[in-house]
Amino acid sequence: MYSSLNIYNQQITQAPTTVVSPNSAYQRMAVFWDLIADLKEGTYKIRSEHRKYLPQLEREVDDSYDRRLSRSTVVPYLQRIEKMLSGMLVRKPVRLDDCSDLVREQLFDVDLEGNDLNIWLYQTARTVISFGHCGVLVDAPKEGEKTRPYWVTYKPSDILGFRSEVIEGARELTQIRLLERVVEPDGPYGEKTVTQVRVLERGRYEIHRKDEKKGEYKLFEEGEMSLKDKIPFAVAYSNRVGMYESRSPLYDIAELNLKHYQIQSDLDNILHISSVPLLAVFGYPNADEITTGPSEAISLPPESRMEYISPSGDSYDSQFKRLDDIKEQINTLSLAAVLGQKLVGESAEAKQIDRSQNDSTMMVVAQQMQDLIDNCLKFHSEYLNEPNAGSSFVNRDFVSARLTPQEIQAYLQLYTTGATTQETLLNQLSAGEILGDDFDIEEEIENTQNGGLTETEELATPAPVAEPAEEPASDQEE
Repeated sequence: MYSSLNIYNQQITQAPTTVVSPNSAYQRMAVFWDLIADLKEGTYKIRSEHRKYLPQLEREVDDSYDRRLSRSTVVPYLQRIEKMLSGMLVRKPVRLDDCSDLVREQLFDVDLEGNDLNIWLYQTARTVISFGHCGVLVDAPKEGEKTRPYWVTYKPSDILGFRSEVIEGARELTQIRLLERVVEPDGPYGEKTVTQVRVLERGRYEIHRKDEKKGEYKLFEEGEMSLKDKIPFAVAYSNRVGMYESRSPLYDIAELNLKHYQIQSDLDNILHISSVPLLAVFGYPNADEITTGPSEAISLPPESRMEYISPSGDSYDSQFKRLDDIKEQINTLSLAAVLGQKLVGESAEAKQIDRSQNDSTMMVVAQQMQDLIDNCLKFHSEYLNEPNAGSSFVNRDFVSARLTPQEIQAYLQLYTTGATTQETLLNQLSAGEILGDDFDIEEEIENTQNGGLTETEELATPAPVAEPAEEPASDQEE
């Protein structure tokens, strides 16, 4: 029977009254974040939460519980799934088209933290897949300062609230509040973390910092932004519910991961206790103390006996089977067709159906991440007054699709018979992962048309000298 405290149907009663107050969408999502965030940090974080994730049993004393907690470990299913799904998006580098040289060069350090575009995409995709969405602010220094724009990623828990309006037929962001933690120097060698809220509106910004003594947020800084008619903030979803609202696609896996942790903790504790057989004495009068050992002997009455008691080997089969069932459920929910073989056999047709469904799910995430990059490229180019923002393409080949030797031979035969062009052949070989990522098809075609010579070598080759024409024979010789 449930207790009077119902944690599953809490009413959203907190109305935003201050700059740090979360809106209703934030409050609806917040109940799903703690478990995922703690599982991402692993065993140490789960243990530090004590009874929140590992309940104390009835009549279990604190010392026994602490020993059981210290032996309990979390199998990192959620971490593995999140990293592998994000890694599939960057299995091939992000392709940039019609992007200016200046922007392309700055994307080698896209966030001013030493991460290029592909590493940044991997880290951002982990947030999107784990929590449901994330936002990216293309920030720039104050107007008049000569430094470059950079990209800042915000988790859903950092987006406190927003406002939007329909402007010229499109819904545009008119205000957004972002929670930030800034590390600043403190004394000659120390540092301190300052909590602040950044409020962005069209063409202007405000920064409110927390007063540690009073606990209130006060205006610390305000000013105008370089972009006057928009807020340079973009968002990507993996499981959208509404505008700036989502649910984690991995939440059910997180619950199974937690259940696996709890059941395995119980099983490990039972095995630890029962691994040492219990000495039992039958038909012997009560005694204050009985000692045994290799150099000791015990005298017992004729009708008494002494033996060790231990559970049978199959007494834990149900718990081991339950752990295997949870593993199978996690594997099934975690896009098993692209992450690896399932724990149970299945037909080839079932695998093909699973693969198509999972690829479709990842296709949506890839398209969202691509749109996110395109929007950020647009904001980045506007800061620099670059005419061409360019576009991107995020990988959709989530598993290896390398061509077999038979397929390569078939493509070569089509080319030699004139059924396909050289460009088509090279495109197919590149898509089949036969050629390297840095292979330039257009350059290769141009070189082969020039007989293998580069443009410089072609200009340096002297023109052939024409031989003099043979003079006709004179009449005297005739």
